[in-house]
Amino acid sequence: MPTIDTTWEEKPVDITKEANFIWSIANKIRAAYMPDKYGDVIIPMTIIRRFECALEPTKDQVLAQYQEMPEFPAMAFYQITGYQFYNTSKFDLKELCNDPDNIAENFKAYISGFSKDVQEILKQLDMSGQIDKMNDNNCLYSVVKAFSEIDLSVEHFDSIKMGYIFENLIGRFYQNVDAGQFYTGRDIIKLCVSLLLAEGCDDITDKNKVITVIDQACGTGGMLSTAYTYLKHYNPTADVHLYGQEMMGQSYAVGLAEMLIKNQNIDNFKMADTLKEDCFPDRKMRFALENPPFGTPWGGKDAKDGQEDAVKEEYAKGKNSRWPAGLPASGDSQLLFLQSALAKLEDNGRAAIIENGSPLFTGNTASGESQIRRWLLENDYLEAIVAMPTDLFYNTGIATYIWILSKNKSEKRRGKVQLIDATSIYTKLRKPLGNKKNEFSPENRAEITKLYTDFGENEFSQIHKNNEFIYREYTVMQPLQRDYGITEERIQNMLQTSVKNFYDEAKVHELENSDAKLSAKDTKKLAKYKKNQPVYEQMMTALRDNISDKLWMSPEEFEPVLHSLLDGIIDKKLFKKVMDGLSQMDKNAEIQHDRKGNIVYDKETADTEIVNIDENIDDYMQKEVLPFVPDAKAFFDEDLGKKKPVIKTGAEIPFTRYFYKYQKPEDSEKLASEINKLEAAISEEMDSLFKMED
Repeated sequence: MPTIDTTWEEKPVDITKEANFIWSIANKIRAAYMPDKYGDVIIPMTIIRRFECALEPTKDQVLAQYQEMPEFPAMAFYQITGYQFYNTSKFDLKELCNDPDNIAENFKAYISGFSKDVQEILKQLDMSGQIDKMNDNNCLYSVVKAFSEIDLSVEHFDSIKMGYIFENLIGRFYQNVDAGQFYTGRDIIKLCVSLLLAEGCDDITDKNKVITVIDQACGTGGMLSTAYTYLKHYNPTADVHLYGQEMMGQSYAVGLAEMLIKNQNIDNFKMADTLKEDCFPDRKMRFALENPPFGTPWGGKDAKDGQEDAVKEEYAKGKNSRWPAGLPASGDSQLLFLQSALAKLEDNGRAAIIENGSPLFTGNTASGESQIRRWLLENDYLEAIVAMPTDLFYNTGIATYIWILSKNKSEKRRGKVQLIDATSIYTKLRKPLGNKKNEFSPENRAEITKLYTDFGENEFSQIHKNNEFIYREYTVMQPLQRDYGITEERIQNMLQTSVKNFYDEAKVHELENSDAKLSAKDTKKLAKYKKNQPVYEQMMTALRDNISDKLWMSPEEFEPVLHSLLDGIIDKKLFKKVMDGLSQMDKNAEIQHDRKGNIVYDKETADTEIVNIDENIDDYMQKEVLPFVPDAKAFFDEDLGKKKPVIKTGAEIPFTRYFYKYQKPEDSEKLASEINKLEAAISEEMDSLFKMED
């Protein structure tokens, strides 16, 4: 059972009126901006007004101090304002409106009066460019005036309420960005936090406890802000330190503004690419919360500059790397973020990572994805996976999952993974926000969290041993049994397969009749074919002169016959290829053996069997293979000692298969009746149509 009430819910915060009013100001820029660009003005103007309101009580004191000593230290100004920012300009939004003719120039001067971190925020949001654009389109004054009349003071809007306003505005703003770069709704984040804190967190209520939280794909900082609110509720004395990395300038700017308002140490909030660097290499974290981008490449032509080199350089560190389990396919970086989050955790650390379905099963046995899953399971880091409903995010409706990771599982969870199907546990929004049609209500979050803490098996929850998802890949083959013969069909098969590289009549014709100048490679290939042509023609004549229906049931019987036809025409290497090309699988033929008397197995019959690592292969063969192929044999050819290791042990988590529910098809008679009704209706409509034409 949880040691704290993780289903706690903040008091309902309705900011619809304020958010709608702020967004309505977009009507004033309609002539200058397309609707999907309204946020380029609304977001930074909201930030500016929020900062302005927060600084208003100390503005006169700051101005007086600045006039007396312009070089007054920034840290000393922080002491005056009570925040890690200040503004030394005589202007504010209201004052700017008193000089409409010079409003653009004065506005830029006002911005330059902010401390450097705020200036960095506004630079990332291209506020200077937006001022010029609005000024050129004669809407700057009306926008500034409208924002100057909004009260966003800390007294009326604490950080929680302001966070909800930002969430509302950003949710609208990010509706049009690519999937994977979307804002994570507060309802989803709250579920992540509830699951994180539900177990293994007795220590967070200790007096004056220092609690560290990181998000290495933090966007606008919503996950960090929500975790902060919950942790401070459970332990008001806690010293909560938030750490974030974000590479997108606009998102980073909004998140940094949020951290400034919360009086967090802004040195812990970095604009950086997590795939390139860890900005806090010497700091371990109690919690990690992340929603990394889906399907974003880390390598290849579509990756960001420098990412592939940085990832491979980090991987070369081996076990001390941030991705010790390996690299996933270069087209998707989700499992890099997941490994990096684990690398940041303290010995009792916990993480909640949001992923799409791909990391559950993508990749073959030896793939990076499979080996990362195997590593998670073998090290017992994976605690639970929660399948969420679709249509939860503002601009994508795809299936998503929460992975709960732990460095210190409880006794009952060790060696096990809990799968929770929460796809049907949600509340419909009265009005969709972009693709977001569903949300988690407080009751939904309480229900899902209880499924997790109860750790039982029912319709929505399953418990599996880690090894349930780890498997070995066996190659199953039948003994080599082939008959041999010289028929036109077998000769054609030989030409298309085993001797194609010796001489290819169709390719020669193509190269000789090409209109384009041949490349050096094709010129060389044609020369080789021409050189081999006389041998090829002699060989074909000898074979076609001896076509018959006779079959030989072993290579020992056929080899002397073929030698008598082709000796002196072809060499040993080509002879073997011709012999193979003239053979076919025949279960009535003799079983072939090597020189030591061992049975030779036919690679052409090779099939793959995926067998759970705990299942005995002989038992599996008796049950699943031998009843159908009695002479088959299983081979496990894993060789980790090779320069390029042969890996045949992997892992996958086929989540949907575990919760699949059989749906009985419609009764055939009922379907036939419905089809007949449709046909009759169509026929009636066609008759009516033709009568109208008559």
